[in-house]
Amino acid sequence: MKKFLEQAKALYSLDDCEFQPAAGHEGGRNLVFIGTVKGEQKYVLRASVLSDRTETDYLAETEFVRHLAQHGAPVADVLPSIQGNLVERVGQAYVSLFAYAKGMLISDNGYRYREGAPLEEYFFNTGKALGAIHRLSKTFVPAHRRRQYFDKYNMTYIDRLIPDDYSALKSAIAHRLEDFHTLPTDAGSYGLVHFDFSDGNYHIDMHSGKITAFDFDNCMYCWYMFDLANLWIHGEGWCRFAPDGAKRMAYMDHYFETILQGYRSETDVPDSLLAQLPLFIDMVLIENVIDEFECCAREGEELDYEDIEDAAECLISRIPYAGIGQD
Repeated sequence: MKKFLEQAKALYSLDDCEFQPAAGHEGGRNLVFIGTVKGEQKYVLRASVLSDRTETDYLAETEFVRHLAQHGAPVADVLPSIQGNLVERVGQAYVSLFAYAKGMLISDNGYRYREGAPLEEYFFNTGKALGAIHRLSKTFVPAHRRRQYFDKYNMTYIDRLIPDDYSALKSAIAHRLEDFHTLPTDAGSYGLVHFDFSDGNYHIDMHSGKITAFDFDNCMYCWYMFDLANLWIHGEGWCRFAPDGAKRMAYMDHYFETILQGYRSETDVPDSLLAQLPLFIDMVLIENVIDEFECCAREGEELDYEDIEDAAECLISRIPYAGIGQD
């Protein structure tokens, strides 16, 4: 590892930088190091050796991040090597260097937002950050392309991945995929999205409230509504302990409307797609289910059904809004 880091530092002329492994997180598949120069300036070095990624995938991702950062989106920029490359090779690993996103994870602050500011500010700023990313995605013309949603989420792949013991779940997913195929794919509805935009992948400046996003490792061409639906699901924690379904749904309506106010300050979202929010929430549930099966396949482990039980039940029984309104 020492030799690897020395080679990586040479690529970016960071001889004075001290790199330490970042704390691991569930589902993480890359090696990530946090670099510090003289205890102040910080960087993130990512090394990837993944069988389901190609050099083109990494080039497309970093090209997108660079486009966003250079046009003012609140994202952690990717920094070129001394050769001007956004992706380098060190042995078998693809390596990229990123600026460190200012601020901190809200989870590292005990899910407390900045002192003296209402949560509505946080919700608005989250939507605004996502809206800026989507606004710039709509005008992005790539030299390299990431994969499309149906390149991965198709029944040929899902049939291989999910055992036949889960036939009801596979049938439910197949029906949703049929629905997804009817969705519009015009430039205002469908484009390159983050695909994992949640509070684990952005930092908050607890002085200003500004949000800076990172980790575009899963970005793909999909509906912009997917990222919004993902934010919807990740807002569930703010009302989880409300005493009944009606109150939880009322809170979620307020939360999501505030998200949309921030989002619409940057770009628009078609009302016709907003009306299909429950379908896009199901799309997020399917992504979560597929991810659990993939993790188990990589680790050679049996799936613990409890890990997908709630999502599976919502898909099989057609329970809308991830069951948040159920008592």
